[in-house]
Amino acid sequence: MKESMTERIAVTVRPYSDGDLAVLERTLGDPRMMTHLGGPESAEKLRDRHRKFSALSADPTSGCVFVILVGNREVAAGTVGYWEKEWDGQKVWETGWSVLPEFQGQGIATAATALVIRLVAKLRSYRYLMAFPSVRNDPSNAICRKLGFALLRESEFEYPPGSSSFLRCNIWRLDLFPSPTEDSTSEQL
Repeated sequence: MKESMTERIAVTVRPYSDGDLAVLERTLGDPRMMTHLGGPESAEKLRDRHRKFSALSADPTSGCVFVILVGNREVAAGTVGYWEKEWDGQKVWETGWSVLPEFQGQGIATAATALVIRLVAKLRSYRYLMAFPSVRNDPSNAICRKLGFALLRESEFEYPPGSSSFLRCNIWRLDLFPSPTEDSTSEQL
């Protein structure tokens, strides 16, 4: 996918594939990375998610997970993706990202998510792209703000689904096809 630049580093993405389990283990399997999502996933859950991400990435019209690559050597720095979701009675895209600790704070997640926004807008499938970061995850909420998402409200979500564990999240929405008279960046709460 087309390159985006942070102030210091080139950021690209490529579809997640069968050889990317190590990236998943370093993100969703790491307690530091999963502080805002209820803790690390088990090895079994990671293998299941790996299969799901690989399958999802085979058909980008229904969603895709990407490996974020940085620099000229294209080092794997994390993941970003989008997938279909039913929200408030309508189909939307949902997005999420996870950047390894050594790459955080450099604008990499913002640049990679901007690439995803451009891609889903071109698909013209759904009007909205949603993000649901924990209310305590200041960096992820800042990414939403920087990229023009509107903060709709807070809500509680069961995560992971079926776990009986609930997280307090912000609900962010980006209008992929705003009319010229709408201000999609206004925050409400």
